[in-house]
Amino acid sequence: MSSTVTVRTDSAVASLTPGYFALVMATGILSIGAELEGVTVLSTVLLVLCAVVFVLLLVLTGLRLVRHRDRIAEDFLDPARAFGFFTYVAGTNVLGVRLFMSGYQTITAVFLVLTLLAWFVLGYVVPWTAVLSKSERPVVKYANGTWFIWVVASQSVAVAAATLEPTGESVRGALAIVAVLSWSVGVFLYAAAGVMVALRMMLYELKPVDLNPPYWVSMGACAITVLAGARIVEMAAAPMVDATRGLVAGLAVVFWSFATWLIPVLFGVGLWRHWRHRIPLRYEATLWSMVFPLGMYAVAGIYLGRADMLPIVGWIGRAELWLAMAVWLLVFVAMLRHLYTTVLRRPGSGADLAGGADAAGGR
Repeated sequence: MSSTVTVRTDSAVASLTPGYFALVMATGILSIGAELEGVTVLSTVLLVLCAVVFVLLLVLTGLRLVRHRDRIAEDFLDPARAFGFFTYVAGTNVLGVRLFMSGYQTITAVFLVLTLLAWFVLGYVVPWTAVLSKSERPVVKYANGTWFIWVVASQSVAVAAATLEPTGESVRGALAIVAVLSWSVGVFLYAAAGVMVALRMMLYELKPVDLNPPYWVSMGACAITVLAGARIVEMAAAPMVDATRGLVAGLAVVFWSFATWLIPVLFGVGLWRHWRHRIPLRYEATLWSMVFPLGMYAVAGIYLGRADMLPIVGWIGRAELWLAMAVWLLVFVAMLRHLYTTVLRRPGSGADLAGGADAAGGR
């Protein structure tokens, strides 16, 4: 029995999707939302769970790097999966911001340094290995919702930098530059990813199976752009912030409006996929790419409502938070059941921690 479990676990590690840090992103953002709403016990429980999952995923990723380096190389070369590596950047920063709220500023600062470096390196490596270096053309046929994770990673750096800004005047100017720079890059990346995904939809047949949960990241990328913008607006006076404060505040409202418009569209696509075309709704790792946007939209609304004095936006955010909590709970229970049946109980299973090969591919 133990040898069977070991074999299945090793197979699961080999197939672990690089986008699994979306679980950290989803859990961390809901912990932040609960803390903002004063539900301290729930927020603390989610924080502990987020930290445990973060450490576990780091260990599994390290183990995969040692034992299955070829699989990681394949992920970097696959335009449908490669952008999932950016979930490490976003997940680490979400956890870092939540730890800052609990007084662990040093950890948040260390996380920001690590993720800033990772964002910079991955920002050149992933587009080159997965897109630009491919001899096959056109690569746009592989564009999907995971490409928006690059935007989320960029904006997570901005949020973390803006969060740390009050901790010391000596680094205030540097943090302002990092926050505004990464926010601005994220805005341009959103436009680029949107164009690529739109071209893929218009030029190639789009089957119901292709419209999977990562397309929700298009809304989540808007929402975290709103949150980052709201945090920048709240920053103290600095040359970079003063030069862009009005622009950032205005665009934050624009992005919130577009994120709000996208929600009914994405729910409608889900109904079309699962109800009209009968595609089974079962657990896959990419479901966390749907949970995170819901939670991020809630937190972004709460922050934007405060920063720009828009009470209706804050009210919508608070209501959305509990919907995101319910969805998180459903997906978490489904994940536990999936892990039990595929790793511990079902003999001869070829499934994995990533929720299956298609789920890992983000297709």
